[in-house]
Amino acid sequence: MPFRFKALDIPGMVLVQPTRRGDERGFFEELYRRSHYVTGGISPDFVQDNLARSRRGVIRGLHFQRPPQPQGKLVRVLRGEVFDVGVDLRVGSPAFGRWVGVTLSDAAGSLLYLPPGLAHGYQVLSEEADLLYKVTAEYAPTLEGGVRWDDPDLAISWPLPDPVLSDRDRGLPLLRDLASPFRFFG
Repeated sequence: MPFRFKALDIPGMVLVQPTRRGDERGFFEELYRRSHYVTGGISPDFVQDNLARSRRGVIRGLHFQRPPQPQGKLVRVLRGEVFDVGVDLRVGSPAFGRWVGVTLSDAAGSLLYLPPGLAHGYQVLSEEADLLYKVTAEYAPTLEGGVRWDDPDLAISWPLPDPVLSDRDRGLPLLRDLASPFRFFG
């Protein structure tokens, strides 16, 4: 099988490791094949691809998109290295309010799947990083939401001090002040 799937501590959050085949010319790997992902427990329909470039220290997030168009995401670092975080916002989830972080890099080649109902963010660890991510719902600016990156109740252990943030991300609410629109159906 060209993929290994590792379930993480938040239900539905999965680390995907493609099989890389290389020789003196370079390498080849499949990033996504629907039938294999379904077998691995990931079966959404992806409808949009996004590319983001950021520099060292930047934190983007923690973002989500509300119903009726919540987004699941499949994230891959094409260049560089990031610390990628998912926070469970699904009321009734055994992991509600908890976070999981993984390091993603072009060298390791892993992908991270975050189901709808998770807030997503990352911090760039390399000088620059390019992230490609597939999403399960088209972007809808009126449905954007987020949680503060430095929420003391979440206590996320971001690797680098003094992050670079957008004004929008600085102004996001704390989780305790958010009426979560997400429900867990286990």
